[in-house]
Amino acid sequence: MTLVLSVLAVIWGLGFVMGTPRRPQVVMTGVVLGAVVVVQLTLEAGHPLREATGGDVRLWLLILGIAGLVAVYRRVLRRVRLRATKVATERDAMAPAKPQPAFSDSELTRYARHMMLREIGGPGQKKLKAARVLVVGAGGLGSPVLLYLAAAGVGTIGVIDDDDVDTSNLQRQVIHRDDWVGRPKVHSAAEAMVALNPHISVRPYARRFTEDIAADLLADYDLVLDGCDNFRTRYAVNAACVAAGKPLISAAITQWEGQLSLFDPAHDAPCYACVFPEAPAEGLVPTCAEAGVAGPLPGVVGSMMALEAVKEITGAGQGLRGRLMIYDGLYVDQRVMTVRRRSDCSVCGGTHRLP
Repeated sequence: MTLVLSVLAVIWGLGFVMGTPRRPQVVMTGVVLGAVVVVQLTLEAGHPLREATGGDVRLWLLILGIAGLVAVYRRVLRRVRLRATKVATERDAMAPAKPQPAFSDSELTRYARHMMLREIGGPGQKKLKAARVLVVGAGGLGSPVLLYLAAAGVGTIGVIDDDDVDTSNLQRQVIHRDDWVGRPKVHSAAEAMVALNPHISVRPYARRFTEDIAADLLADYDLVLDGCDNFRTRYAVNAACVAAGKPLISAAITQWEGQLSLFDPAHDAPCYACVFPEAPAEGLVPTCAEAGVAGPLPGVVGSMMALEAVKEITGAGQGLRGRLMIYDGLYVDQRVMTVRRRSDCSVCGGTHRLP
């Protein structure tokens, strides 16, 4: 028995020193205990290896049973807590927004560098605090967008995503942490945002953006940022924004390249469908999971999305309304081209024009 305990001590001791995630250590522990049980069941009584590993299988079965009960209890408890958090946050998301108070001393210090900019100043920071922005997707692009909108002091930020944090996300989705693997991305993101800036309100929606909820969802926001990773949602978000007359900042990335624009037919700029009338054929444009993506790329493009949002809210500078920016990170090339509305657009053609 001492031999087995020594092996387990080495596994956990090395794991602690090397900073190994807990999951591999648990798996290795299970393998060791499983091997011990096999030895106890297959070797005859008195065998040296059987004696060295305890000599009685009942003890190890009892240990495995207790460990299994603890694991099941922790999993059930975690699910109950996540469910309670989801219910509470979604209930809060439906509650009427509280009136925004004046800037506190802490906020004045926090946003001082913004207020020094003549293009933003105090009035612009007030607009940011009063702004209500919906972000579709809490993945690669959503991560920097959400962090920078939170840091900039955007008063109310909604985030909608139906995915959970996976280890493969952590190479680029910097808003999430390793010990949050398995959590809904919107709750992981919300915790990181509030930790960064407690003066904002975050509304997480742990579900997919669909047409049946689009109208009610967008009614409570002034600006939408779309960083989702599939064309179906991208077209659905665009159609909903056109119908609601809300500006849409949309971006996409793959491998080393990204693109970004502000679509706003209500102000005579094209919508997404004007520029991209049809989704590409299946398999023609591979996803990040299929083709790969450079880790910092979503950080670059997502930060640009957040910057465009700050400019759109405060009225600073010239935005990308009616212009499409294409960024090539591999060869450090950036191009901006003019894009126009199409009168035959199936989504916005002939509608939402200013008088």
